[in-house]
Amino acid sequence: MNKLNIYTEDAKLIHSINNNLEIAEALKEVGVDFTQWSATQVIEKTDSNEMILKAYNDSIQQLIQQKGYQTVDVISLSPDHPDKKALREKFLSEHTHSEDEVRFFVKGKGLFTMHIGEKVYSILCEKGDLISVPANATHWFDMGENPQFTCIRLFNNPEGWVAKYTGNQIAEKFPCLEL
Repeated sequence: MNKLNIYTEDAKLIHSINNNLEIAEALKEVGVDFTQWSATQVIEKTDSNEMILKAYNDSIQQLIQQKGYQTVDVISLSPDHPDKKALREKFLSEHTHSEDEVRFFVKGKGLFTMHIGEKVYSILCEKGDLISVPANATHWFDMGENPQFTCIRLFNNPEGWVAKYTGNQIAEKFPCLEL
């Protein structure tokens, strides 16, 4: 179940939504795209990254044509990943990107949190969700202490994921992903 929480910067809860259409509308107001995709073929737990990309190829190609993405890859993290703690810390620090951060959740879940204006938007993304955080929007991502997710990532920058950290400690004031 998806959940969007909107907070003020002093962490008082303003709003909670559990409806995908309402979530998409609320996020669209701040420039964040949120939609759902379906695979054109069944995906198994053991499928390779190539099989995952093939399953979602039609949707991926449509986004590439619309937005001009140059690079597409798959990232998977599981509880036994040797660098899970370092990766979590890296993603949990507030940062920006010079391009949109586009993620499609093939399996599992993660918590994207955006600091836009005077508000903080925290969206729980799960299997089937596509989120696009706009370029230069301050945000962070939590995959939990024991991550279990697979995402398709799309980039305009051929270098892939490049973060500019803000140094703001705001992420520490807000809830993390509870698995």
